[in-house]
Amino acid sequence: MARAVEPAAEVESTAPAPRANPHLVGHESAERELERLYRMGRLPHAILLGGPRGIGKATLAFRFARFLLSQGGQDGAAGADFFGGQGETGLAVDPESGVFRRIAASGHADLLTVERAWDQRRRRLRGEIVVEDTRAIAEFFRLTAAEEGWRVVIVDGAEEMNRNAANAVLKILEEPPSRALLLLVSHSPGRLLPTIRSRCRRLMLAPPTAPIAAQLIRCFRPQLDEVEAAALAAVCAGSIGRGLELADSGGLALYRSVLDLLSQAPAIDIASLHGFADRLARVDAEDAYRASAELLSQFLSRLAAGAARGMLDGNEIVAGEGAAMQRLAARADPARWAGVRSEIERSFVAADELNLDRKQTVLGAFFAIAEMSR
Repeated sequence: MARAVEPAAEVESTAPAPRANPHLVGHESAERELERLYRMGRLPHAILLGGPRGIGKATLAFRFARFLLSQGGQDGAAGADFFGGQGETGLAVDPESGVFRRIAASGHADLLTVERAWDQRRRRLRGEIVVEDTRAIAEFFRLTAAEEGWRVVIVDGAEEMNRNAANAVLKILEEPPSRALLLLVSHSPGRLLPTIRSRCRRLMLAPPTAPIAAQLIRCFRPQLDEVEAAALAAVCAGSIGRGLELADSGGLALYRSVLDLLSQAPAIDIASLHGFADRLARVDAEDAYRASAELLSQFLSRLAAGAARGMLDGNEIVAGEGAAMQRLAARADPARWAGVRSEIERSFVAADELNLDRKQTVLGAFFAIAEMSR
């Protein structure tokens, strides 16, 4: 269960990257399980950390990597006492230690991180992890550990591996090297190959409660007031990472713009819609574009789920949200709204993969909603 935190005592005012973050709140049971496996000498060759995006999965992965690499060549089973006790001391590593500093600076020889790479031609991150990225894992695992201990690979965003990349990882899992650990971090484990999932020890992490998420968002973004932090926590369903991203990209203002357009459906104001799409299609609007896509998808998800349960009368996250949901729910059944959501999500994915016009993608999403509400 997540615990409350004091801003001055436990976190900095800006959220550090997962590899440099010494703090983790709300995943104590997962930490204990990882340490138990190590202390008992039963650490698997691959662990899948799953759960919603932005709740601390990558932070936990780097936390465990630091712990493991700080043990040197010591066998974890040596830490168990005579009666089979675990001898747990926790996964925390001193931020001033050499292991912590080298991992934070991406300079530890026994740790490899794989994630979407930067596309120089398109000037943004690739839409997927490609086979060249995951082939580096096999080459890395063939090396002898520089510090006579473990070799660790973290794949952050494992569901973003394309088919060839995933097959390269599968070959490694079929013949895992000794004293090597593969940590797969995924907010959508169902998108991974079943054969990959079956070869991993799975730990599913849950998001913190909305009050704890709101408190943490304010810790990292103290300029927000309580109402704004609570709204961001609710919009993001407890995902602190997503809440911080939305705060930085003007997420609440974006959500109000989305609701203003949806509240007119099926008669959406074309001039307003084109202006909104133009803003999102700018080269410098990458974060706003992605945030708007997520906000629209989440709105439709909540609309479909709430309508199916007959529970659209709950508290509004942002003024006007309830009225927009009621209006749209009266015009199509929940299954059809769920279908529109899936269609829109696919269109945004295709836009990334094929480098399609982002303005047309945004227009198409709202036109699909308007058509369904006729």
